Amino acid sequence: MDAFMDNLWEYIMAMILHAAAALDWLLSPFHMFGPIFILTLLAFVTVLVTKTLNKFIITKRYIELEKEFQHWYKIREEAMKSQDYDKAKGLAKNIDQAKLNRVYYDYFLEGFLLGLVRNVLPIFIMVTYVNESFKAEELTRLFGKGYVFAFPAANGKQLLVGSVFYYIIALLLSYLAWAVIKRMAKKKASISKQQMDSISSDIV
Repeated sequence: MDAFMDNLWEYIMAMILHAAAALDWLLSPFHMFGPIFILTLLAFVTVLVTKTLNKFIITKRYIELEKEFQHWYKIREEAMKSQDYDKAKGLAKNIDQAKLNRVYYDYFLEGFLLGLVRNVLPIFIMVTYVNESFKAEELTRLFGKGYVFAFPAANGKQLLVGSVFYYIIALLLSYLAWAVIKRMAKKKASISKQQMDSISSDIV
């Protein structure tokens, strides 16, 4: 068993190293634009990857648990509508103990595990890659300085911004930009639909 795990770990490490080397090769044409461009590009690609994974990776068990949770939650809501408050509270408590609590726990756990795979894992992998491929020594070798950019600080010194810190900031801003663009697109689509409905009603 130990030998199997050792071989498996070596295989995984080899895959990671090959993937990192491939990504280094893909990014090499962009070195002329500097580290800010590359790290911003990696942040945006990470957002695209997580959004794509969230759209396409979903388990059958998660869908079934979601339906079951909504089913029992609606039953609980109906039970709470009873005019007899004590009876309604008792029914809701029985539903919670018999079904809803267990279903919610399973539903939450499945969603949490999916979230790790679809969101946390890609970000963790990319942060690890940035930390290794764009550390101070590599930044100096590739771009002539061991930091992404610098802020003026007290006593004439500079506050140096490293690759990982800049990548995380760029990632957060990329998620924010994605949310804003998505909201604007929905708003524009809603306005267009209202205009089309208005034109249709005028024609009729």
